[in-house]
Amino acid sequence: MTTVTPRPLIVGRPVLVVVDIQQSSFMPPPTSPDPSVRVGIPRMPGYRERFLRAPEIVGAARVAGIPVVFFKEVHRRTLVDFGRELDGDEGIHCLDGDPRTEVAAILKVGPDDYVIAKRRYSCFFGTDLEILLKGLQAETLVLIGGLTDVCVHYTFVDAHQHDYVVRVVEDCVSGSSLAAHQASLNAMEYLQNGALRSTDAVIAAFRAHGAGRAAAE
Repeated sequence: MTTVTPRPLIVGRPVLVVVDIQQSSFMPPPTSPDPSVRVGIPRMPGYRERFLRAPEIVGAARVAGIPVVFFKEVHRRTLVDFGRELDGDEGIHCLDGDPRTEVAAILKVGPDDYVIAKRRYSCFFGTDLEILLKGLQAETLVLIGGLTDVCVHYTFVDAHQHDYVVRVVEDCVSGSSLAAHQASLNAMEYLQNGALRSTDAVIAAFRAHGAGRAAAE
């Protein structure tokens, strides 16, 4: 039997991927004047509070020289690009031009960060993420954001199938419900043992990576 040696938290060059932490996460749920029109998405308890850890993680990445890629889900106001997304429990959300759709202000996107808009759940689907990651020579992707059971999970699966080492900061992701959140965390850990890491562990790994990078220069 072949024994698989546990991998360190960071393998090679890391990239922090911030999945859909948008301004709407810090605003009251949207309402519609037409009660027949569903708007917004379900959120688990503590959804917003988990994202309050994100600025510290983003800051630690920047200090360590780790690239930060922000994603925001955006849909045209004609709804032409929603596809099957409104067939489930989600209502209309993330419309182009709505202040709620922008990357959350608390993250303070910088000039050296990358911002990519997406129309679907996975950060890989219909975007130039793979081209960017190849240019950055990335090997490890660290994911934060939401929804755990939708965009984070689908991005994780695509990254896994592209052979990246993937880490999920389990206390800085939020799902549509507690049950769905936990089920997706379990599924991601099943695909890559050691995928689930805490904010403290990730920040420590970022600092160590930055120190090693500085020593090599």
